[in-house]
Amino acid sequence: MTQLRTVQVLGGSAGSSAHVRSLAGGLVARGVGVTVCAPAPLEFAYDFPGTGARFVPVPRRGDPATVGALRSVCAGADVVHAHGLDAAVRTALAISGRRVPLVVTLHTRTRAVGARGRVTRMLERRVARAATVVLGTSSELVDRARSRGARDARLAPVAVPPPHPDRPESKVRAELGVVERPLLTAVGRLERGRGHGTLLDASHRWLGLDPVPLVAIAGEGRERAGLQRRIDGEGLPVRLLGHRDDIGELLAVSDLALLPSSWEARSVLAQEALRLGVPLVATRVGGTPELVGTAAEFVPYGDAVALAAAVSRLLADPDRRRRLSAAGLAQAATWPTEDETVAQILSVYDELTRPSSPRTA
Repeated sequence: MTQLRTVQVLGGSAGSSAHVRSLAGGLVARGVGVTVCAPAPLEFAYDFPGTGARFVPVPRRGDPATVGALRSVCAGADVVHAHGLDAAVRTALAISGRRVPLVVTLHTRTRAVGARGRVTRMLERRVARAATVVLGTSSELVDRARSRGARDARLAPVAVPPPHPDRPESKVRAELGVVERPLLTAVGRLERGRGHGTLLDASHRWLGLDPVPLVAIAGEGRERAGLQRRIDGEGLPVRLLGHRDDIGELLAVSDLALLPSSWEARSVLAQEALRLGVPLVATRVGGTPELVGTAAEFVPYGDAVALAAAVSRLLADPDRRRRLSAAGLAQAATWPTEDETVAQILSVYDELTRPSSPRTA
């Protein structure tokens, strides 16, 4: 029997990279040939060779040389699978005119507005119409793909590997200086739309609590300098931790996880927090309610007063925290496993590569 050959094309976001690492390992274990095309730093950051996949470094650019390199890698593939809008645009160009199915997974949406927003919508339409199948990680993304002209758009909730904290809780908390004070953790790129400004506004109100909680924000981005100026100038109980490779350990020792974003599809932070039994306070936006159900305390996006009040109530109510922890573990048990995610995607590949299936990208 001829081996199924797939090419996975990545743009580089943390959520999609972790998913593709899991997917590559599962596909290889099932006898599928997997080539991963992604920016060079991801090769060892996610150990793609360790899954048994072939790794080809491809920059996150759309110039002719990059598209040509991607076209060469995709030659002979039975299915090409692009993850994210940026990767999908380049992949659609690279395989244009070839009779190979293009699967696109949309993990999130772009927050661009104005002229950039119009360009983004145009690119979404091109990708939706070029793809044989579009997979959305939330119902909202599936609806968005259909509105952009997708021929076949399906819900495909992806699983990320469960966190496995290794270090003792006392050591991690001691390093952060929170041995005897609550730890509130947020994770995400420091960019507009992530709600960090609102989080800093809310932290003003926690200065009156005893003990004052520490807000730890893991992530890097262009907004870091401005956020740090506010933290220093206003004396806020907030630490910017920068990039961290130990997010699971950080969340495991947290009293609360915070997700103040303007939009999320299938938040990795929310998934890891619930799997660890850490109570979550999140904005009621995008795919978050669909993902976590009733296992979170919800607040409106951009409402610092509501966020501050929700956190203060939870810190004062250990019984409510325990109930949210139990509800989170129960909700996480309903999510698809990594094996189930791989099986669903492999069934899509099998469907598209049957002799009777249309193969034009």
